[in-house]
Amino acid sequence: MTNGLRDLRASREWSQERLVREIEIYAHRHALPVASRASLHVYVSEWENGRRSISGRYARILRSLFGVTDAELFTGSDKGDALASADGYDELVNRIDSARNVSLTMVDTFMEQTELLRTVDRRMGASSLVDQMTGHLSTLEDALTFAVLPDTRRPVALALAGAATLAAWQALDVGAVERAWRHYELGKRAAQEANEPMYLAHATAEQAYVLSDASRTALAIDLVRDARSAGGRKLSPRLTAWLYAAEAELCAKAGLNDDCRRALDNATAWLPEGSDARDPDMLSIFLNAGHLARWRGNALALIGDEAAVTSLYDALEAADPTFVRATAGLHCDLAQAHVVRGEYDQAHEHIVQARLLANRTGSVRHRRRIEQITQRS
Repeated sequence: MTNGLRDLRASREWSQERLVREIEIYAHRHALPVASRASLHVYVSEWENGRRSISGRYARILRSLFGVTDAELFTGSDKGDALASADGYDELVNRIDSARNVSLTMVDTFMEQTELLRTVDRRMGASSLVDQMTGHLSTLEDALTFAVLPDTRRPVALALAGAATLAAWQALDVGAVERAWRHYELGKRAAQEANEPMYLAHATAEQAYVLSDASRTALAIDLVRDARSAGGRKLSPRLTAWLYAAEAELCAKAGLNDDCRRALDNATAWLPEGSDARDPDMLSIFLNAGHLARWRGNALALIGDEAAVTSLYDALEAADPTFVRATAGLHCDLAQAHVVRGEYDQAHEHIVQARLLANRTGSVRHRRRIEQITQRS
């Protein structure tokens, strides 16, 4: 059986010895039985050379270690879709009847599951959530696929839009770029079906970061601006501020200093007063003055403004410790700001902290950024 294990290991720059150690560490943490170290060395070699199939137990471990799906671990797998495996009209009608029974209470349960996954992701990172997120999306897609009437479809589509956008950001964080793009497309389609312009604007703007990471920053800026323009007055003030802040960051990456500053000023003007961070109309949006200070500092650091350091330290002091991945990004921002000022010792201190948190959450995206900053310092 073909698999992508060798490429996944190479993408992390792990030796086979390192992979064996990571399997043992994961198994110990989760009380899972695994073979001896000597046997694991043999297994890894045989898995990569196609001489041994990866069993379900080890597939679970490998999916979590690399933050990938079955389809990405087992390249060439033929999963088929749910409808293709249905046994004629009887099975189809059963699934339609089941979907019709999806009540508002069930949709609330879907939303609560997304919220739980968001909380775990925020604290522990995305790589350990691949199985749960994949199963959650599959359940929601099935519910929407076999729902017939609009009154049933819309609330399910809304739940799917939120879950798909979260899954996309998680995929981007672990370096699964194509999966991230496809999830964003799924989230946008679901938001359109739900007739929810705020969810559509959010998914579209986050998708711009995929373009930016792929060095298509000008296109990313256009996409964020289009998302804000298309949403217009239907967007909440906090989401509008978030969109301007995202635009500012992307403009900074493109070297558009004046556009960056204008977008930051607009974000400040639109942000509601008070310490509340969460948008009641858009639960995936967290933004208050403290968060915006971090965003401002990041953007200013990118354009070489020395005022960035003050803003970033203010953000670090106000940071919510449960936002572990965001804190890793904040240390990256501070390292970058100190490098711009030629303060390499201070930059090194923040690089160390950023690397620890990035390793803790399994964030490939932050590790890539750390390496870029390290090369400059």
